[in-house]
Amino acid sequence: MSEHSITGVSPIKPLGDRVIVRPLTDIENGAVSLSGIIIPDTAKKEKPEQGIVIAVGLGKWDEDGEKRIPMEVKVGDRVIFSKYGYDEVKLDNMEYFIVPENSILGVFTS
Repeated sequence: MSEHSITGVSPIKPLGDRVIVRPLTDIENGAVSLSGIIIPDTAKKEKPEQGIVIAVGLGKWDEDGEKRIPMEVKVGDRVIFSKYGYDEVKLDNMEYFIVPENSILGVFTS
């Protein structure tokens, strides 16, 4: 893993209401058990994606363009988001997702 994914520092500054998400590792995602058993992709089917927020934009502007609407997610949140609602970017052999806040379906509370 690169330094970016471990520390949560993002090599990308998100604009507006976009969020930079680091995909979960296989262990975090449950694709590999703690004992090393690999769980096949076919078991996942069409589940939404999950990841850890590593950067958050300033928020989008209100309808009048006078103030920004605060973001509901913050750095460090583990989120679940629409499977087709993000863009993938690969930098320095690390994969990142750029997700608009309205594609984030929820934040895990534990």
